[in-house]
Amino acid sequence: MSSGEYWFCLTHHRVEGQDGCRNADRLGPYPTEAEASRALDKVEERNEAWDHDPAWNDEELED
Repeated sequence: MSSGEYWFCLTHHRVEGQDGCRNADRLGPYPTEAEASRALDKVEERNEAWDHDPAWNDEELED
């Protein structure tokens, strides 16, 4: 893989190059294989941050 762009395939749970699975089934692109391999970790980190962001946490407003 030397296209300069990498994706993480959600179907096969592996890093792919440009000619991998369809884009709807993968995350990216990422500039390196290493970053693509951390795609699910990055999603989890972002979700955790957003879940605790007071600007978006409006559960107290719900009835």
